[in-house]
Amino acid sequence: MTPMPNDDDSYGDLDPATIAVRDMVGASRELVGRMAHRMGMNPNDMSAIAQLTQEGPMGVADLATHLGIRSASATVMVDRLERAGHVERVRDTVDRRRVVVTETPTARRTAAQAWGPTIGRLDEVCRELADDERDVVMRFLARITEVTRESGTD
Repeated sequence: MTPMPNDDDSYGDLDPATIAVRDMVGASRELVGRMAHRMGMNPNDMSAIAQLTQEGPMGVADLATHLGIRSASATVMVDRLERAGHVERVRDTVDRRRVVVTETPTARRTAAQAWGPTIGRLDEVCRELADDERDVVMRFLARITEVTRESGTD
């Protein structure tokens, strides 16, 4: 992870919580890389699978938007993931003219096997929180998530 300078004039002195969030984001990015390698795919492919798992089936253009890549790049990615058996193209259940991409049961199982131990350990840490601590953490993470999602959209 490339550290963000703490003494650079463009950042000033960062709050220790900001540094902790930066470190968590970096560790998360590294974890995605390790899990992608473990599952035999690259991190962008892993992000696509995660997006489909979290948001449900979507068109290639929608997937491209969520991932911040061009539609042509998303099409190449979906083709590659389809050949590998991680996704499939299916008719939309609402609009039968539309084709959507969904992850396969095999991809879901593989991801669950790869991510399960880490998710379990994170859940253990979260369950150790007292109710009042959990409330503070939840509000904090919700605000951090909102800022992160809004960043780069203006």
